[in-house]
Amino acid sequence: MLTNKSPLIRLLKYAKGLRGKIIWASICSTINKLFDIAPEILIGIAIDVVVSKQDSFLASFGYTDPKSQLIALAVLTFIIWLGESIFQFLYTLLWRNLAQSLQHRMRTETYDRMQQMDMSFFENQATGNLTSILNDDVNQLERFLNVGANDFIQVAVSVLGVGTVFFYISTKIAIFAFLPIPLIIFGAFFFQRKAQPKYKEVRRQAGILATAISNKIMGIATIKSFTRENKELDNLAKLSYDYQEANKEAIKVSAAFTPTIRMAILTGFLATFIIGGFDALDGVITVGSYGMLVFLTQRLLWPFTSLAITMDLYERAMASVRRILDLLETPIEIRDKNATQSANMSENIQFKNVNFSYAPDTPEILSSINVDLEKSKVTAFVGQTGSGKSTLMKLLLRFYSPNSGEILIDSTSIEDIKIKQLRESIGLVSQDIFLFDGSIKDNIAYGKHNASDEEILAAAKLAEAHEFITDLPLGINTLVGERGMKLSGGQRQRISLARAILKNPPILILDEATSAVDNETEAAIQRSMQKIAQNRTLLVIAHRLSTIVKADTIYVLDKGTISESGTHHELLKTNGIYHKLWNIQTGCV
Repeated sequence: MLTNKSPLIRLLKYAKGLRGKIIWASICSTINKLFDIAPEILIGIAIDVVVSKQDSFLASFGYTDPKSQLIALAVLTFIIWLGESIFQFLYTLLWRNLAQSLQHRMRTETYDRMQQMDMSFFENQATGNLTSILNDDVNQLERFLNVGANDFIQVAVSVLGVGTVFFYISTKIAIFAFLPIPLIIFGAFFFQRKAQPKYKEVRRQAGILATAISNKIMGIATIKSFTRENKELDNLAKLSYDYQEANKEAIKVSAAFTPTIRMAILTGFLATFIIGGFDALDGVITVGSYGMLVFLTQRLLWPFTSLAITMDLYERAMASVRRILDLLETPIEIRDKNATQSANMSENIQFKNVNFSYAPDTPEILSSINVDLEKSKVTAFVGQTGSGKSTLMKLLLRFYSPNSGEILIDSTSIEDIKIKQLRESIGLVSQDIFLFDGSIKDNIAYGKHNASDEEILAAAKLAEAHEFITDLPLGINTLVGERGMKLSGGQRQRISLARAILKNPPILILDEATSAVDNETEAAIQRSMQKIAQNRTLLVIAHRLSTIVKADTIYVLDKGTISESGTHHELLKTNGIYHKLWNIQTGCV
């Protein structure tokens, strides 16, 4: 469930396994800062040595000779600078490695979670927005961990460390010097509350912009063919301007923080400068102590000027963390039951009184579907666009769950079968062909990574893809480009068919598998369908009725219900919907 808890608390809970690294990095940052403020203390002691000589503070430790005191201070300074350098190296190493570990973990776990999400989730999410979460949002967190986490710790250590020295030397000066710090802290939280919604809007606009860019790149051929380059540029410019404006609002809040903090810092510094100076003149404190306090005031308060940048990094990171963890905590509806059953996936498939709609309170896409799909037979589904043909296959793959009714394989409800076993047993050739950016060989072997070249070519022959593949200069090693853009629609469809054939599933779904091939190739695929159907259940969804004339059973869907069923010849005799569709496609009207 999504939560309103602070994103920082949610992040710390998420990073439970990395807490050891966080603690060690924090310890190194703390020690480094303690070493960092030590030189100012040594400067004050050195001034005290020069002014007070044998009566200096250091003389009480047995170093009565002023020169030996300075030599001891020099040795101590070297040790402190060495220690500071070592722990700076260590905290940099630890924080950055922690950032990389957390970034890697978040990106992979978010992607893994995304793969498990219901298909309905993707209907409401833009691709660019999801890409932005996986890439840009994760990187925002990395930037904060690289720098910001250490800065927060070191500011806190400065306040505690320097505060201890101040109160040891003069409580009065300490009180006046520290007066601005509550104001600074209050200001930080005030600006944080102001900035938080601003950066949330920045991340939202970033997702919208990323989606637009992704869509425009994928649709470049359509843009060019309709000569819409200028229009698309104007559209992108507007979205980019909206993103710029969202950033401007966030920057305005962030920019106001530094001048405000500077004035508060000046108040603290002047308090030390004047009150401490008067006390030194009156002999209340030594000259060395006064010099120490002046230097330490700078060391204490000056880091607060960079707090605005750190807060900026923090707010950007927390806005991103919120989006990442919201995705990770989005519930998944379709998942395995605790007690699953095994089934013979080569047996009959039954749809029993299945009803389905894509969203509550919307018209049903499928209504009272009752069909029995026999094993090792070719079953076809036809009907007008929107009649529910592809939806049936999505239900079989458990991309969605029926509103009521059930789907059985071997008399076992598919909801009782492990999702992995179910989907491994089904091969899908979708009407929306997707090829990965790689070689033809990689794409055909996608479902069987250890396949030999002979197996790949055999599947290609069965899909009528072998001839055009062998004509290519590199054969099966030819690169297809992003989404297969280097190939024609028919070639992509045949490679997709070969991919499903090589998987060798007991159930094969061809969803408009011949929609982008020529008549000759369609005839060849029809011939091979009888071979493809051997020892497996073949389900075919088709608009082109010529593809399924030899199917064992044809179901005609009309407005989400089964209106007719039978063989091609039986349906032609009924003078129903199928007969009308056939006449339209064969030109007999």
